[in-house]
Amino acid sequence: MSSPNSTSTAADASISPKPERLSWLSQEQRKTLATFISASMAACGAVTFTNPFEVVKTRLQLQGELSSAAAKGAAPRTYNNVFQAFWVIGRNEGIRAVQKGLGAGYIYQIMLNGTRVGFYEPTKKAVNSLFYGSSNKGEAKEHMALNVVAGGFTGMLGAAAGSPFFLVKTRMQSYSTYAAVGHQHYYPTFIHGLASIYRRHGFRGLYRSMDAAMIRAGSGSAVQLASYDKCKELIMKNFEGFGPNNFKTHLSASMVTGLLVCTAMNPFDVISTRMYNQRVGADGRHGSLYRNPIECLMRTVSTEGITSLYKGFFPHYLRIG
Repeated sequence: MSSPNSTSTAADASISPKPERLSWLSQEQRKTLATFISASMAACGAVTFTNPFEVVKTRLQLQGELSSAAAKGAAPRTYNNVFQAFWVIGRNEGIRAVQKGLGAGYIYQIMLNGTRVGFYEPTKKAVNSLFYGSSNKGEAKEHMALNVVAGGFTGMLGAAAGSPFFLVKTRMQSYSTYAAVGHQHYYPTFIHGLASIYRRHGFRGLYRSMDAAMIRAGSGSAVQLASYDKCKELIMKNFEGFGPNNFKTHLSASMVTGLLVCTAMNPFDVISTRMYNQRVGADGRHGSLYRNPIECLMRTVSTEGITSLYKGFFPHYLRIG
């Protein structure tokens, strides 16, 4: 069973570093390195086109934060839907505003997807071998539940590695010169943002709210990495003309898997967005609104209702799919 962003054996061979140049690495280690690099490059290519949806999603998730239904009904909404939000942002802040946080997004994607996809296969094999051993042919048996565990673990690992960049990206995307939603942090560049946070709050400040991002990425990766191959298998089995390396097969499986991922992940995405964007409290250690993801979840649901956990669902799905 291959990972979502893996390619055929021939393709792996073509992108793998030449063995003679990395002779000190085993074949399995070279394959993992090649997967890390290809997953990172693919993610950076994708985020160039999907970052505008991330900007819109972030603002929709912060709009009306901790406002009751009555208060939201009385106050005018800046962003009503995805397409209207694009129009409002582009018209009032300039077309470049829809690509806010792109630089930080590139590095975050390298850390997140390079780690979670690159290490998924070896982690999956290790976990399955630990519980099920190997068959007579030396091939490790697999179990769907253990694949979910492996996907969740590598997703959390990638989120931890990229947390500082997700922090800066979220804050840059929420900042608006036209209509403020959530707390406003002004960083002209993501490097300035990292330096500013480090000067004020130290190394620990760069990793504030990392737990929320780990839950978010863990839930999404557990569903995505474990379900993609199953979706692809079902599509090839039930529809003619859908081969294993057919573009429309990958696209169809991605869109179906994206719906599953977004359904499972969006509540945690709302929580992580709000945790990252809030200003630092008076104690300098916790946020001014939420001390941890559980408190954020409880306050959000009790004030805005359960449906608030699915704010920004449509742009989130377009980005993931």
